[in-house]
Amino acid sequence: MNSLQPQWQIIPSPVIPQWFLDIVKTYTPNSTGKYAAQLLWQRGIQNKDELIGFLDPNAYCPTSPFAFGQEMKWAVQRLKKAYVNQEKVTIWGDFDADGITSTSVLWEGLGQFFSPHLQLNYYIPNRLTESHGLNCQGIEKLVASGTQLIVTCDTGSTNLSEIDYAHELGIDIIITDHHTLPDDRPPVIAIINPRYFTTNHPLFHLSGVAVAYKLVEGFYQILPDVPQQPLEELLDLVAIGLIADLVELKGDCRYLAQKGIQQLQKQRQFPTRPGVAKLLELCQRNGDRPTDISYGIGPRINAISRIHGDATFAVELLTSRDKTLCNQLALETELANTRRKEIQQRVCKDVQKKLSQIDLSTVGVIVLEDIQWESGVLGLVAGKIAQEYGRPTILLTITEIENKDQNTVTKMARGSARSVNQIDLYELVASQQHLLHRFGGHPFAAGLSLPLENLTLFKESINQKLRQKINNLNSLQATIEVDLIVSVAELGQDLFRELKLLEPCGMGNSVPKLLIQNCWFDNVWNKNIEDKKRKKIQYIRTFFEIYDHSTKKGFPGVWWEHYQDDIPVNQPQDAIVELDFNAYKKRYEVRLIAIRDHIADIEINHETSNDNYLLDWRNQEPSEMLDISCQVLQDCPNSWNELLKIYHQIQQEKLKLALAYNSPKSLNSQQIWQQLLGIAKHYSRTQEIVNIGQIRKKLELSDRTLKLGLETLSKLGFSYNQINDNLKFQWEEKIPNNIQQKVNEFIEVVEEEQFQYQYFANVPLDVIQKTLSIINE
Repeated sequence: MNSLQPQWQIIPSPVIPQWFLDIVKTYTPNSTGKYAAQLLWQRGIQNKDELIGFLDPNAYCPTSPFAFGQEMKWAVQRLKKAYVNQEKVTIWGDFDADGITSTSVLWEGLGQFFSPHLQLNYYIPNRLTESHGLNCQGIEKLVASGTQLIVTCDTGSTNLSEIDYAHELGIDIIITDHHTLPDDRPPVIAIINPRYFTTNHPLFHLSGVAVAYKLVEGFYQILPDVPQQPLEELLDLVAIGLIADLVELKGDCRYLAQKGIQQLQKQRQFPTRPGVAKLLELCQRNGDRPTDISYGIGPRINAISRIHGDATFAVELLTSRDKTLCNQLALETELANTRRKEIQQRVCKDVQKKLSQIDLSTVGVIVLEDIQWESGVLGLVAGKIAQEYGRPTILLTITEIENKDQNTVTKMARGSARSVNQIDLYELVASQQHLLHRFGGHPFAAGLSLPLENLTLFKESINQKLRQKINNLNSLQATIEVDLIVSVAELGQDLFRELKLLEPCGMGNSVPKLLIQNCWFDNVWNKNIEDKKRKKIQYIRTFFEIYDHSTKKGFPGVWWEHYQDDIPVNQPQDAIVELDFNAYKKRYEVRLIAIRDHIADIEINHETSNDNYLLDWRNQEPSEMLDISCQVLQDCPNSWNELLKIYHQIQQEKLKLALAYNSPKSLNSQQIWQQLLGIAKHYSRTQEIVNIGQIRKKLELSDRTLKLGLETLSKLGFSYNQINDNLKFQWEEKIPNNIQQKVNEFIEVVEEEQFQYQYFANVPLDVIQKTLSIINE
């Protein structure tokens, strides 16, 4: 079946206190600040000190590294011992952007105390042949090289057997990590992991690179006279890792990201990191926006291991001062990223093809495998599918592991998982660990491997586990939260500057989603991207201009991974967009997120009536009010005359709606019933969903008459579920009773409705105008 249309949820506008608005206004001198204030208040920033600390990093008081307590003290004391005794230390990193920047921070930070390549080295597992975390083969290599102390970053918390093995070989371990903790503390010198804190602690959400930075900060504090490089020069690396990883940018996370972006934007004008400066140049960005990381630097760093497997040179790219070398490494990185996009697009199409053959109404966790899928892009594709289908997604490729001691080959399913809808993915996967070979991660993302022979049981078992938590799998629907409703005329610099106050955005503080209603598109065209060798890559993007009635001027935009045929031209639409600034073209533009036909919603489960009611809801909760379709007055009228005027305006709109149907009907009542029955048969057989507005438009029916038609179908044996603006039909094979009577009732209502429409069609234009003028009076 096709993916369900995501549900659009509009966040209600809160009432903002004047004192709050006044503070926000000081940060937006050229605009009212109302939109920024609304978003900040909606996201829980509701007291003065928190607001100022959120907006201004200089007003925030960062947390001491020694908030980690005894673990931090043990860690820096062991590092001090290694420094005094000139021991050999190895950094054990990871191959994603957080792991690479973590390794780079420790490489530069600890490099102020230990001679690089002599006393200090780093080891990064190969994404394609190894996996996240410590492994015994790598530990053996470090023992042979004389390593006495391993400092992990962004990994290691759950590698208990590998930690025991290192201990047996005489190697001490300091763990810095942010992933899920084991039940018992591992036998290491120190484990610095913010998961030990409560969820509201300012350090709880630190990513791997931020934890590594805190260790360096603590070491700087106990030996302040040794380092020559200011600690702050590491912050651009910290920002890259933080924003590229799946963490909430709260507390110290947000502070470090803000400070890091300030450091990063210096790289274009006064580059101290030629590799970072070249990456910014290649992705045509300035380094002053978090999106310069999330859409620019971050994916490029990740692409190195996704394509090559070995990401060792990524640390050189970020830390070397050799401009020639860095330019060469940056170009290799750019080519890897364009290759990644092409592979990702192909795998995504394969996954969607497989999903079209599955009835997702019976599936809670999507688990798919294919021997031809490249493991390096499975996490990216899993994330996209999870968002699109509203279900946790696990994608696996098939590999063979040779056991030389036993002379056997084992087929393994290995890949990545991504979550959605606040479902704890780590808990789900951990519940199946008896079937797994290895796994690790956190609630939103995980990596895993398991023997291929266990895969069928794994699929059944993990879906059963989710069903124990969620009874109705149909509730697993992708959702887009709309933050603000704006017009095209409001798009531009002033609104952009207001929204920029919320940056850096991420989990828990997403990029604001803007709804533009009753808009249309023009000048739509698409093209494939090109790599630096001018070779076209099969990764599409579509350009357009968006219009509405607020202005005659269109506003430019782009829709990634979509073709121009996906955008209806000059047809009324509702669109969800993100406002952005294109540093290369030096213009403001929107990034299209979703579109749908601009058709009034109907609620199938609610009774409808032509009667008019005046309801007093002043003492009711909003949730109660939403159960009835009606005209809601936000402000209480001052008099009955004012109320009557509002009523007449509503009646005028109803008359205009009726006049919209003043063309003769193209179908008779019998044909309408036969077509409605055919629609139900087709969509119950294909198990696809169909848009309510499309049915109504095709059959030229009102909401009330369509509702009666659906009730008639239910008597015939068809059931239906309404999912937002869509219907899904099921054939229940029950024996109908008195169905012809129900069909006749539906046909009679259609004929009566057509007569009414025909009446309006025959009313002279001057009579219509006179009627409207009377109502206005």
